[in-house]
Amino acid sequence: MFIKIKKLREEATVPTSGSKYAAGYDLYACLPEGDVTIAPHATAKIGTGLAMSVPEGYFGAIFARSGLATKEGLRPANCVGVCDSDYRGEYIIALHNDSESERVVSHGERIAQLVIMPYLAVSFEECDTLPETERGAGGFGSTGK
Repeated sequence: MFIKIKKLREEATVPTSGSKYAAGYDLYACLPEGDVTIAPHATAKIGTGLAMSVPEGYFGAIFARSGLATKEGLRPANCVGVCDSDYRGEYIIALHNDSESERVVSHGERIAQLVIMPYLAVSFEECDTLPETERGAGGFGSTGK
């Protein structure tokens, strides 16, 4: 599969793969105007300088980079971002700082990972009853530990 990418800024970096079988492609901060400091428990929008054309039937899922999240406390604010196939704007990552210290994001730093995933388009049908199951309406913790 090929994903068309448009650089919105010359300084932008095309996503890269960390290893041969990596599912996620690293997204890079495009901050030619300088570093961004994120205060503790605050969120900052970090541009990638890229727009993409994800094929119909797929979407771009934005996930945290595990090292950045566990070592620096920086993760996407919405935990998982969804970039629809018809979106043509800049991929911007809202990074949230979960730590107690300021964090600095620099130009060219890997800030998130992109996974291209298929989805099923569905239609919703309103009804008065649902088919019965053994579990029923049992929710949080209903199936045990």
